[in-house]
Amino acid sequence: MILEILLRYIHFISIFTIVSTLAAEHLLLKKEMKPSEIARLSVIDMIYGIAALSLLAAGLTLWLGGHGKPTEYYSQNWIFLLKISLYIMVGLLSIYPTVFFIKNRKKEVASIIVPSLIVWLIRMELLLMFIIPLLAGLMAKGYGYLG
Repeated sequence: MILEILLRYIHFISIFTIVSTLAAEHLLLKKEMKPSEIARLSVIDMIYGIAALSLLAAGLTLWLGGHGKPTEYYSQNWIFLLKISLYIMVGLLSIYPTVFFIKNRKKEVASIIVPSLIVWLIRMELLLMFIIPLLAGLMAKGYGYLG
């Protein structure tokens, strides 16, 4: 029981951290940035990555570890599978910005042009992260279960 509560707590805190770091990245991005500013974004992105991994670990443990609802409840729920798919999409969308931040954080130039694609990818990540809790709420009320 305590393990389930702890896992759910980690799950929620991770979601809040992911959304807040994405929002911070979005707000701090500019068309042209100094390497020191990109280094700051890189640290925020690292926190985002840690939160994403802890969310994944807690979520998989809740799903497959038998804590809370039975595994079949999640595995046979199309809304849950959509939620997981959107989470995977968020992860895939984050690859290019992460690589850009890492590559450019230590460059020795006055400024770096940030591709507009990075802004749009982060916006898409934010949009998907706002849809996922809606799906979780629907799932918690029993919608989508095919069993």
